[in-house]
Amino acid sequence: MKPTLQFRLSQHLTLTPQLQQSIRLLQLSTVELNQEIEKILMENPILEREDIDEGGGPAAFSGQDAPSATPEQPAASGDAGEAERGPADDWQPDFSASPRSGSSDDKDSDRMFVAPDTTTLRDHLNEQLTLTNLDQRDRALVGMLIDALDDDGYLTQSLEEIAALLPEEAGVDTDEFAIALRHLQNMDPAGVGARNPAECLMLQIRSRCGDAGTESPAARLAMTIVSSHLDSLAQRDYTRLKNATGADDDALRAAQHLIQSLNPHPGSAFATLETRYVVPDVVVRKVKGVWRTSLNQDAMPRLRINRLYAELLAGQRSGGSMSGQLQEARWLIKNVQQRFDTILRVSQAIVDRQRHFFEHGEVAMRPMVLREIAETLGLHESTISRVTTQKYMATPRGTYELKYFFGSHVSTDTGGSASATAIRALIKQLVAAEDTKSPLSDSRISQILGQQGIVVARRTIAKYRESLHIPPVNLRKSL
Repeated sequence: MKPTLQFRLSQHLTLTPQLQQSIRLLQLSTVELNQEIEKILMENPILEREDIDEGGGPAAFSGQDAPSATPEQPAASGDAGEAERGPADDWQPDFSASPRSGSSDDKDSDRMFVAPDTTTLRDHLNEQLTLTNLDQRDRALVGMLIDALDDDGYLTQSLEEIAALLPEEAGVDTDEFAIALRHLQNMDPAGVGARNPAECLMLQIRSRCGDAGTESPAARLAMTIVSSHLDSLAQRDYTRLKNATGADDDALRAAQHLIQSLNPHPGSAFATLETRYVVPDVVVRKVKGVWRTSLNQDAMPRLRINRLYAELLAGQRSGGSMSGQLQEARWLIKNVQQRFDTILRVSQAIVDRQRHFFEHGEVAMRPMVLREIAETLGLHESTISRVTTQKYMATPRGTYELKYFFGSHVSTDTGGSASATAIRALIKQLVAAEDTKSPLSDSRISQILGQQGIVVARRTIAKYRESLHIPPVNLRKSL
């Protein structure tokens, strides 16, 4: 074939590095954003954090070609003639304890802070073990049982399995471990060393009321229920319990109250819990009867171009790696500012449409989808999805993820719609006000909502109830 030249015209979308960075920063949470910025600060000496000014106010985004600071006044909000100013007008969130990156005072406080020592369950038990009068051999056996406990304080291995771990020349049999187990089960917290929930509860009843509980009819009945009828109690099958034990309602109620006061997880008090803090990106306040959003300045990283490097590069004609780093620093400052501007716009649009929620609570939540906000702001739905994921709003009613304000809808018999959040709130209210001796079934809740004009199937009620962690009707019944 003879070689020829051909021209072809086509269009394709190319994501520039700046656009890629903008999209990435938009989908990061506040914590992830600060981690990303710290990484960039380590790699780019031209970029630096701006400390808090001497007047105590937050420093703005700065640097060459960098956008100006975001003003506190948000975009225009809803109808100014809404509700009169109420207690919410004076609500002011306190972020004074929030960490401020780049402050020398914070660095000193970080060095001075020492996390308190937390006593584990094993440490607590071993400390008691050192105070006993047991000989060295028995202490060693009890120590082995302590090491075999799980985080809840249960002994999940059998005594035979634990004894098999020792060499034959040790001469330890299962009976010795049984004695060691009794020593362990007499330690604090009560119920530790149990091999199942029933034994755990029985140990606690004996610890509280004596071995036989002869002076307490409630304790004797509770021991009978825990040892033989715990499943019936869990299912709240009171008829079967009364038939099996011969107890009347008052005696059964007293025994149930005693059992419910026990802790089926005695080791949980020594568990190490990881505390996770949420830093809100925006704050909602009621100003002159109108709900308005503003950025949380404590969540905004304060960045600027290093002035010395900028002046050196300004006198150079040729480019280089430093010029590239200067451009990257400018991009980052601009993209971070754009990220918060977009969050603010989306948050205000959400507040405008959900203002009845801020006035009256969850029951007034209206159905809303991402497309509605996207069309209002002229953005793509994917952008709204990124903005509302892991971004939080501090309000007088609590702190919520932006995604919380979106939800499906259920039709009403008047041709309107109700949000799933509002229906969940109604279900919660109905269950809270029900007669526990005759709780509401899912079908009955569906009928009550139908009388209010909200058509919801029984299966949907069950789904919403489960999402609220509300047990079914038989488990909500009481004597």
